[in-house]
Amino acid sequence: MEDQKKNRRCAASWRCHGPLTTNFWHNSMLLIECCFREIIPVDTMVKATVSDEIGELLKRTKTIAVVGLSDSPLRPSYGVSAYMQTAGYRIIPVNPSIKGALGEKAVASLADVGEKIDIVDVFRRSEFVPDVVDEAIRLKVPAIWLQEGVIHEEAAEKARKAGIFVVMDRCILKEHRRRFS
Repeated sequence: MEDQKKNRRCAASWRCHGPLTTNFWHNSMLLIECCFREIIPVDTMVKATVSDEIGELLKRTKTIAVVGLSDSPLRPSYGVSAYMQTAGYRIIPVNPSIKGALGEKAVASLADVGEKIDIVDVFRRSEFVPDVVDEAIRLKVPAIWLQEGVIHEEAAEKARKAGIFVVMDRCILKEHRRRFS
């Protein structure tokens, strides 16, 4: 059993697949510390199940409009979007400050996209989320994804009331890797 524990690899962190270093309990939840010292609840590491709404969303998605996508490879929005693009998704940069990113022409707003959007992935500060949600509602986008650290409960509730599936404070790359790597 101990040898088995040593040989497990981190599948929860997108940054590594190194050895898992520690298991421990906190507030009745089993947590794992990976080699990057990232603490991951074990229940978030499970593969997709029949009732996994995020997994189902990622399976049926073809086009992701990334609001706030940077053209700098050093920015998280660029790395996450590059990963999703290599996983087969069409990425549309939505940022009035850039000409393009990842080989795709950028548009200034969601209204300028001109094709069906399956997910609006938001890499903007939380105070900008209500405007993005309003635009997504007008365009009848089926899903809005607010990246880690992007939290706006009121805007998320407004989107849900409009029939939009909302994922908040989660990384789309990490969620994809957990399910499909």
